Amino acid sequence: MTAMKQSGTRGRTPARRRSALLAGCVVTVLAAATACGGGGGTATTTKDGFAQVPQKDGALTVWVDSTRVAAAKLYQKEHPEVKMDIVTYDGNANGSNYLQTKVQLFDRTGKGWPDVVFSSQNNEATWAVDQKFVAPLNKGLIPEATLGNFAKGANDVCTVNGTVYCLRNDLSQAVLWYNAPLMKKFGYQVPTTWEDFQKLGDKVAKEHPGYLVGDAGDSYTPEIYLWASKCGANDITGPKAVSVNTTSENCTKMAKLMDGLIANKSMSISGVFSTDFGKNKADKVLMMPGPAWYGGALFQGTFKTPAKTIGAAPMPQWQGETSPSTGNVGGGTWLLSRHSAHLKAATDFLTWVTTDNAYQGTVAPGFPAYAPAAEAWLKQQNDSGYFAGDIGVLKDASTQVWSGWGSGQFSQEAIWAATVKPGLTQGKSIVSLLPAWKDSIVKYAESDGYKVSQ
Repeated sequence: MTAMKQSGTRGRTPARRRSALLAGCVVTVLAAATACGGGGGTATTTKDGFAQVPQKDGALTVWVDSTRVAAAKLYQKEHPEVKMDIVTYDGNANGSNYLQTKVQLFDRTGKGWPDVVFSSQNNEATWAVDQKFVAPLNKGLIPEATLGNFAKGANDVCTVNGTVYCLRNDLSQAVLWYNAPLMKKFGYQVPTTWEDFQKLGDKVAKEHPGYLVGDAGDSYTPEIYLWASKCGANDITGPKAVSVNTTSENCTKMAKLMDGLIANKSMSISGVFSTDFGKNKADKVLMMPGPAWYGGALFQGTFKTPAKTIGAAPMPQWQGETSPSTGNVGGGTWLLSRHSAHLKAATDFLTWVTTDNAYQGTVAPGFPAYAPAAEAWLKQQNDSGYFAGDIGVLKDASTQVWSGWGSGQFSQEAIWAATVKPGLTQGKSIVSLLPAWKDSIVKYAESDGYKVSQ
């Protein structure tokens, strides 16, 4: 984790270095001893639904992943009077639990909490509320009018017993990305059903070997394919209850589809952000089911795919399906610490970073969770000239994320990475790994105190 000192017009605060207290992780923090945020101290005021520590002047400490550094820097540019410490960390990518581990440390030492944190995970409320790290937002800090403008259901992952404890950054609904010039050149139609998707994958393998219709190498693979297929592997039925079924028809038919395409090599198992994929396969992508942020972060940013190449279509559906469904990959949330001694500044930043068009409507790589910003974002994307046609299907997909896949305290990405991905690299089929996947989910869930029904 690294820290970047951003000074306002009041000048720079002398820097000190402090070694990390967590074994195996070095953390560099700049500014005064309270630079990692709030306060400690004795709570003296109950307001906005929680006991607040004494408020004071000082730098606002914001933790972000590398992608969200741009957001924090833009806020600093637009608010030069605000002193900030921008600290980069892994964003809890792949369920690393780094944030929770550090908060437990700060709780023991009575200091170090950041004021505002971005997490790439949607399950932080499952522990952060009980651990008394996050502040309630709908008890006075954030106006109801603002909260009401978030997309329907966007903040459900942040809501516990009717209280909102975080704000969703973006909606990461999955769609079918495709290479429009290549599809036209090869004479292919974008498939609307999974059956046609599979047939096209078989055809590509024979007629254009080396080209790809998808990838199964990332830890979030089940959130793209199995979630979209309504596989009931991760149905959170209560605060500490989950239903796990990985061998239903909805699970097995998608697993069989993927196994067939992996076998004929029209579906990769490299992982789209791997060096191998970027070097050898990025220009071979014909189609790629994936989240909304693939358009900017993956194709435009990582792959450097030329403009007017990538288009977006609805996620395929199984024949006979009357209720369209798709999955969701990340999206992320912003949390405000109840330990913050800079609540006014922290609330202002939290509101700005999730709702303001300066970031969400213009710069953000993903589809904003805040509905007015999403409209501006879509217009910006369509007007940019980068995509091959209108990508308004992302708006439709945002209402089609299947509700039977929840956000538990345990990370499905970590489970898949530990259980299924190694088997794939060894040549095993996904179908053969479904029982082991189930056993691993049950183990992880029970270790976190969940009652599991199977």
